[in-house]
Amino acid sequence: MAQRSGAQADGTETRPVCVDDLRQSAAARLAPAVWDFIAGGSGTESTLDANRAALDSVSVVPRVLAGIKKTDTGARLLGTSAALPLAVAPMAYQCLLHPEGERAAAEGALAARVPFVVSTISSRSLEEIAEVGADLWFQLYWLHDRGRMVELMRRAEQVGCQALMVTVDVPVMGRRLRDLRNEFTLPSGIRSANLEPDSLSAAHAHRPSESAVAAHTSIAFDPTFSWSDVEWIREQTRLPLVIKGILDPRDAERAVRLGADAVVVSNHGGRQLDGAPASITALPWVVGSVGGQCQVLMDSGVRSGTDILRALALGADGVLIGRPVLWGLSTAGARGVAQVLSILRTELEDALLLAGCADPAAARTLRTLVAGTRG
Repeated sequence: MAQRSGAQADGTETRPVCVDDLRQSAAARLAPAVWDFIAGGSGTESTLDANRAALDSVSVVPRVLAGIKKTDTGARLLGTSAALPLAVAPMAYQCLLHPEGERAAAEGALAARVPFVVSTISSRSLEEIAEVGADLWFQLYWLHDRGRMVELMRRAEQVGCQALMVTVDVPVMGRRLRDLRNEFTLPSGIRSANLEPDSLSAAHAHRPSESAVAAHTSIAFDPTFSWSDVEWIREQTRLPLVIKGILDPRDAERAVRLGADAVVVSNHGGRQLDGAPASITALPWVVGSVGGQCQVLMDSGVRSGTDILRALALGADGVLIGRPVLWGLSTAGARGVAQVLSILRTELEDALLLAGCADPAAARTLRTLVAGTRG
């Protein structure tokens, strides 16, 4: 049986060989309620499970006799040069997992030379994270306070963020049963560093059979967010605009018409509408609908270099990686994040070579078999 990452009988640490090794390490280290907060999905978690099942159902048809000695995993995402066709997804409250939180995660992204997306509700401020020197994008939620959103966009521009990512699939937070059962509440030392302290008390207030984080977002987020508001955001900034949370091709087409430079095919990691399709299933629909007018990224369930290859073969320009980064962060801070991204790079190099592809662009010409149907 293969040796898993973690402490051996002699007390030494084994080196992780896949991101699942770090998942197991994180699960063993974290408090159960915190683990549920990052690992769980909404409802019965059917979409959370579907993400993995759908990725596993995609077979990539390799090309042979390509004469390739070495692969190049580099990509250009929204003008950002990256060592992988990958960015670290926006994720909230990373100080729950490590004292340095988003700063440490950004350090890991810097070491791997991939973009790091800062969440509106990060537990370190934009300015603190920018000090690390990583390539940053900023993720924006639609808030009740437009003035605050303009301020956040200006701050993102001032610290040198290279793109603005607007998340559009959270009019309200999905009903996450694990958090409800745990009555999940943020510890007093964890806060949304980019928002006003006065708006944060709900995230720390215990309520029977409720999630305090959901209560906070219901106060801060405006559920009436619409396409006219996206148009307003487009007018407020010259940064490349990314619309995250697209599954329907009609929404992708509309995003392009309003000036989006990229869309992210995403079901929010199975944390919003339970019963929504797996992101990898929706990906080809969206790619076909935009017709090359913008970049298409994908997230939700990506766990390996093979998964990245699958997304590329189905037309994605790149992926966002989420939970595995949190696993690495909780296990070994910046070093753990860099370790996750290094594993993914090694796996992608191997997958590209075995598929007969010199680079990610070549992978987009591969054929796929999906659930027994020729792609």
